[in-house]
Amino acid sequence: MLYAVSKRILDAVARTVYRPTVIDADKVPATGPVILAPNHLAVLDSFIVPLVLPRPVAFLAKAEYFQGTGAKGALTKWLFSSLGAIPVERGRGRAAKEALDAAEQVLRSGGAFGIHPEGTRSPDGRLYRGRTGVARLALSTGAPVVPVALTGTDKLQPRGKKIPRRHPVTVRFGEPLDFGRYSGMESSLPVLRSITDEIMYAIAELSEQEYVDRYQRPGAAAA
Repeated sequence: MLYAVSKRILDAVARTVYRPTVIDADKVPATGPVILAPNHLAVLDSFIVPLVLPRPVAFLAKAEYFQGTGAKGALTKWLFSSLGAIPVERGRGRAAKEALDAAEQVLRSGGAFGIHPEGTRSPDGRLYRGRTGVARLALSTGAPVVPVALTGTDKLQPRGKKIPRRHPVTVRFGEPLDFGRYSGMESSLPVLRSITDEIMYAIAELSEQEYVDRYQRPGAAAA
């Protein structure tokens, strides 16, 4: 109930003020487990994808967003909680595994889960090499992966700016990718790398970003 009410409010504000252009959202399965894999240009990316889809989408988020105090802390906690964000403690050795475990629970229950394969925001607008967590999730759950291209969010909320400005934003969804042919090969690093690269190339084709075949630093599990 909280998700539905909060999403309705936030969606109305976003569509009125920012008017995002949404392309091919019907390519996202309406039911069943699905992984959304967007590029990552701004903090708001994890808000925008759930807002433009009719079904709930869970994303990972830094635990600090849930621990703030005062009015600002309460508002931030409400925003992330209302959109189904999953808190993740950074800097802990088991954080990455716990994050994937939480994602698996969402997918095994038939939900939609969003993950930025790059791990952290692009510093220059280019698309960086993806981390293999998205591939592990796809193989362990059998969920299809829908590549997503966000355009304009880095101008909507430039680095260092807390308040978004008005700027056109486009969200484009690609064809679902099925990796069932690799079933049972979750422990193969070459397979995980191959799947991740296929996802990143699909994102690059949708976003028309320049692709950089190296990891963005510092790597992170959450936006």
